[in-house]
Amino acid sequence: MKTKVALGLLAILLLPLSTAFAADAIDTGDTAWIIVSTALVMMMTPAGLALFYGGMSRYKNLLNTVAMTLVAYCLASIIWVVWGYSLAFGPDVAGLIGGISHIFLNGIDVNHVSGSIPTLVFVLFQLTFAGITVALVLGAVVDRMKFSAWIVFTILWVTVIYCPMAHWVWGGGWMGAIGALDFAGGNVVHINAGIAGLVLAIMLGKRIGYGKEAMFPSSVTLTSLGAAMRWFGWFGFNAGSQLAADGVAASAFLVTNTSAAMGALAWMFAEWMGTQKPTVLGLASGIVAGLVAITPAAGFVNLPAALVIGLVAGVLGYFSVSKLKHRFGYDDTLDAFGVHGICGIWGALATGIFANPAITEGAAGLIYGNPKQLLIQAISIVATIIFVAIGTWVVVLVTRLLTNGIRVDQESEIAGLDSALHGERAFEVG
Repeated sequence: MKTKVALGLLAILLLPLSTAFAADAIDTGDTAWIIVSTALVMMMTPAGLALFYGGMSRYKNLLNTVAMTLVAYCLASIIWVVWGYSLAFGPDVAGLIGGISHIFLNGIDVNHVSGSIPTLVFVLFQLTFAGITVALVLGAVVDRMKFSAWIVFTILWVTVIYCPMAHWVWGGGWMGAIGALDFAGGNVVHINAGIAGLVLAIMLGKRIGYGKEAMFPSSVTLTSLGAAMRWFGWFGFNAGSQLAADGVAASAFLVTNTSAAMGALAWMFAEWMGTQKPTVLGLASGIVAGLVAITPAAGFVNLPAALVIGLVAGVLGYFSVSKLKHRFGYDDTLDAFGVHGICGIWGALATGIFANPAITEGAAGLIYGNPKQLLIQAISIVATIIFVAIGTWVVVLVTRLLTNGIRVDQESEIAGLDSALHGERAFEVG
């Protein structure tokens, strides 16, 4: 009896110690924050982006745009847990790709930990990035791409373009090894999606009537609502990328909001000066431009830098949308390249200029005495552009072979894809 009592007392005394060891392995505060961040980023695609892109598309293609956004996220979700996560974050192979040891999440269970959070939470968080990246590509080609071709393209592109890019930067690949800074997806998400969208748009060809007839958005109200939802979800995107509930996450949250607001104001005033009309669509687009540009820099820059980054992003975004695509004649339907590609490039370069070692130790940019960082950022941008452009070109060629062409027929395009492909209408037009 005395022995049992002694063992019981010992167990009680050791209980707090065992709990402390568990807390060192998994931090419940960090875990809760990343679960919330995952939900925020998830909302950005099937809700925020679907509304944002749907409202910008023509009324006869609104539902098709929503459907292609939804199916992209669904496909990415399955690809990621079956083989995508392993290719992106599995054991490094020559700095280029992850191994296949985690296919079907093999070897990852409820007890597996990454940093201070369960690995399963990390898997889900990264899944949302894959889903939104491929969905962003859609913005360049709505109104004219086959639904079946989009499905095949999504499967191939996530596998052979997104997964290697994520590995290069975040999974132990060569880009991270040379010191490229990309806090939440400048290269991996925005430059990647923007360049892919541009290549796909050029290979697909212009819409019927492009440049000859007016093509009005179906609902600027939906687009504005989508922009607000994306802004809200972006806090999970950027602040969540710290993978901890700490001061850097708080700073990332602050600069994200600041850059978005400044981007919106900069776009509005640039448009106001250019056309004498400050449009709601311009405000919504400026919000996204500011968010895109701050994404690679969010965990590395301070408040003054965020103001500059957002200001330049708003002006750059406006001129790329209003001038650049018309100058070169490509049909980037909803300006995926103009906003995500151009502003993503600016954000990656700005990270090399403004990265502040007082925020993240070891991350110093040009104005903090490290000009080499700007060169590294430039190398990472050029490498991303080359890889994504060539890789997407190949993916489109393969998709074209597998689906007997990637563009809808002329009759369906004129009638509208909502009725021609889905047999539905978003709303009645009297």
